Amino acid sequence: MRTLNYQLKVLCEHNRDGSFVNRAKRATSLQSIADELHNLGYIHINAHSLKRKHVVALIKHWDKNGISPRSQANRVAFIRWWAKKVGRAHLLGSNNAELGMMGASRKVTQSKAWTITPDQLQRVSDPYIRLSIQMQQAFGLRREEALKFKPSYADHIDYISLKGSWTKGGRPRDIPVTMPDQRPLLDEVHAKVADGSLIPKDKTYIQYQKKYDYMVNGVAKLRNLHGLRHAYAQKRYLMLTGWPCPFQNDKTKKQLTSEERDLDQSARLQVSHELGHGRIEITSVYLG
Repeated sequence: MRTLNYQLKVLCEHNRDGSFVNRAKRATSLQSIADELHNLGYIHINAHSLKRKHVVALIKHWDKNGISPRSQANRVAFIRWWAKKVGRAHLLGSNNAELGMMGASRKVTQSKAWTITPDQLQRVSDPYIRLSIQMQQAFGLRREEALKFKPSYADHIDYISLKGSWTKGGRPRDIPVTMPDQRPLLDEVHAKVADGSLIPKDKTYIQYQKKYDYMVNGVAKLRNLHGLRHAYAQKRYLMLTGWPCPFQNDKTKKQLTSEERDLDQSARLQVSHELGHGRIEITSVYLG
């Protein structure tokens, strides 16, 4: 095994932050990246000699080979994890546009928010999966977070706590209970699973994720449930500011008063936290 491949393998084994699925994706992706760097001529690089030029070269290589901006962003996220672990995160800048990634700073002009109707929800016959979808809608959770949700641990009456092992990037977070539909839903989840999670006790996460995908995409024909997170973000922005987000409002940022701009930034920071993102800039995708 080449030096870089071996060192990245060890780095992943010694740093087990994040969910099992995310750790597996990270380890696989970093091995592929090490192979690509070798094929690009960087044969003497090791885990601690990562430089900005290496990432720029990879991005140019991916552009040339038609790798989508989303896939590139996922790969760069793993490289940023690598860089952080070896103390070289500062070399990569604060955003992917600085690295020359195509589409990294693209402006999103249309809202992707939507809510699921009771009729659509009834197409999902499995009660655990149905509750998981409702948790995604009510709290802006990702699929994995909703499936692994364990109310006996998470429910603190006026907020819920998500474990790092449930979340993307291994970042634990709290989400306030602020909307009228959230408390009845949490009570329903408690009644259904007691001290368990929204994965039945005789199933693993991987097994139930596959069933979830089959039930949601194949049987119920519900596409892009990520849009439920967008709808949650827009509801929270309205609650925090008192006015609709730019996707729902013709008022531009330039038309806000200085006090309104401060509140806008504060609300975006809160929404970013509740969605489990580390950057306030990402809220433009959800809010406009």
